[in-house]
Amino acid sequence: MRIIVANDYEDMSKKAAQIISSQLILKPNTVLGLATGSTPMDTYKELIALYNNGIIDFSDVTSFNLDEYFGLPKDSSQSYDYFMRTNLFNHIHIDYDRINIPNGMTDNVERECAEYEKKMKDAGGVDLQLLGIGRNGHIGFNEPSDHFEPNTHLVHLDKDTIEANSRFFDSIEDVPANALSMGIGSIMRAKKVLLLASGAEKADAIYDAINGPITPKVPASILQLHPDVVIIVDKEAAARL
Repeated sequence: MRIIVANDYEDMSKKAAQIISSQLILKPNTVLGLATGSTPMDTYKELIALYNNGIIDFSDVTSFNLDEYFGLPKDSSQSYDYFMRTNLFNHIHIDYDRINIPNGMTDNVERECAEYEKKMKDAGGVDLQLLGIGRNGHIGFNEPSDHFEPNTHLVHLDKDTIEANSRFFDSIEDVPANALSMGIGSIMRAKKVLLLASGAEKADAIYDAINGPITPKVPASILQLHPDVVIIVDKEAAARL
């Protein structure tokens, strides 16, 4: 595990984009695992700038998103499908047939999750998985639990997660209570993991993920066992390290 302390959110985003762009330059047909939320937004802006400057190319990239709200249509402005198109995909040349996001409107959750896992396996596995971290230590939508979920699955979101995500909705009542998410096993099968954290509210989660016991009560703590993890935090998120 390598830990990089950035000066601030902007610096964190630039460093993250540099790592991702290096991956794309070394392997143009990279399989990227992508995240949503406020943390990676400027990382995507940096990647778009690198693309516009001809430094990186996404035409052979395959992507798999970590998660999607369950029961939310993909054309909803709050869906993660919409987020990815708005913040990255619509600004780069990428084959839309290579974009994979869980179907939150599926009428067969078990089949959707199994097919998502098969698609990742058939693509050769994720080369680089981008992650954020929740205040409760969740990665993807893997909430604190009594076990580590091995595969993509349906998650019941914690109150803390719903409250944190309510800033993107008109009211907390509008936040979906469930989501489809890659499991901890899905994430751990990625060849490289890049986790980002910014802000003082993430300091405890970062400390517990890096220095605490490995426990499903802090899902991110499992990354201590991954052979290739880079964690980039700003000074506020690194306050307890």
